[in-house]
Amino acid sequence: MRDSPVVKILGILLMLFSVTLLPPLAVSFFAADGAMFPFAAALALNLALGAAFWLPSRNCARELRLSDGFVVVVLFWTVLSAMGAVPLFLSRAPALGIVDALFESMSGLTTTGATILTGIDDLPKSILYYRQQLQWLGGMGIVVLAVAVMPMLGVGGMQLYRAETPGPVKHNKLTPRITETAKGLWYVYLGLTLACAVCYYFAGMSGFDAVGHAFSTIAIGGFSTHDASLAHFDSSAVNITAMIFMLLSGLNFALHFAALRSRSIAAYLRDPEARVYFGVLLVAAALCAGALLHYREYDHAGEAFMHGAVQAVSLATTTGFTTADFSVWPAFLPVMLILAACIGGCAGSTAGGLKVVRVVLLYKQGAREISKLVHPSALVPVKLGGKPVADDVINAVWGFFALYALSFALLLLLMLAAGADQVTAFSAVAACLNNLGPGLGAVAENYASLGDAAKIILTFAMLLGRLELFTLLLLFTPVFWRG
Repeated sequence: MRDSPVVKILGILLMLFSVTLLPPLAVSFFAADGAMFPFAAALALNLALGAAFWLPSRNCARELRLSDGFVVVVLFWTVLSAMGAVPLFLSRAPALGIVDALFESMSGLTTTGATILTGIDDLPKSILYYRQQLQWLGGMGIVVLAVAVMPMLGVGGMQLYRAETPGPVKHNKLTPRITETAKGLWYVYLGLTLACAVCYYFAGMSGFDAVGHAFSTIAIGGFSTHDASLAHFDSSAVNITAMIFMLLSGLNFALHFAALRSRSIAAYLRDPEARVYFGVLLVAAALCAGALLHYREYDHAGEAFMHGAVQAVSLATTTGFTTADFSVWPAFLPVMLILAACIGGCAGSTAGGLKVVRVVLLYKQGAREISKLVHPSALVPVKLGGKPVADDVINAVWGFFALYALSFALLLLLMLAAGADQVTAFSAVAACLNNLGPGLGAVAENYASLGDAAKIILTFAMLLGRLELFTLLLLFTPVFWRG
């Protein structure tokens, strides 16, 4: 135990997390909202536990093994989500039980955005700020994980992003070290957050709301400081700002890094995943706006286009902001938007879902198999960006998709067994496994009506989706622990 780098890293993570409780503690002090004790207690607990883990192993010099990498990644979200639930559990407003507090904390850190809270407008300001900050911290962790860590673990076809420059098949290093990669991504993430907050402020939000919504927009989380989400502001300027930054956050952050370094947008134009990503969003927005116009859901065409476009971008990028109750929209729209979230954003972004690059590879592999039915002896390579993709990557993507479908089916059955109706069970699993947030049926507005068993199932689904399936499920296999 003393010689374990995993224990040492866990201790460091907990101590760092304790520092992040200082801002909400300060907000509570200046707002005089009576919520200082939960944050002070949580800070002390995190610091004490972190020190207890770190001190005995602080002199450990052994490097992380591959198996250690998987454990660290899982611990990052499980332990920090559990500790992040402490202020919510200790707070008098909202008065949450252990399951509800863990659900809300996991939803925040995994940037899912599903909430069990009602009466959000009346909560203490420090609690409101804390929820937004949880998503922002989780989003930063996701970016570093997706671009700098996951590729080395070879999870689900992410070998394509082995700490290299943007684009599905790459040869030039993003930076020679993971620490430098993480630093560069941090600057991009922080820069986008500041820009988003400033734009929200000039669009008419208060400073508090602007910062809070910038946190959840760049993290593609969807938490809001108001029950009505973006609809609270009833502002086209706010909606357009949200749409622009959701689009940017759904792109591979390494693309932003390359574009800033080269001072050119060529990186975006060359990347095939980015082109498909914009195409999917454009089609989804057009279908939404067209259907809303056809069914006369809104009196003015401008309203139909605005709500259709913002809602399509929000759900397809798995952000989860709402400008209207899309669950009551006519015809196929609600289901189409939920299915669009299953695709999600680009790999290396803060978005959830399968990721666009995987869907593209699945399509190309399917097209290749159809071609080989006509020409059995032909050698038909799968290409991305004009370059062939290795068969082991294709196999990993198919394995990921098979595991995704199996996990979805099992979670759906568990939700039905827990008492949810079919629409609620399907949409809740889709929303949590893809880190989307809002669903249909009983979870269209929030998840408060679900029982504890259903909330535990969905908490696991959020973690499973955020950790790209393989990373979490591998820890339940005997072969991992024998290795």
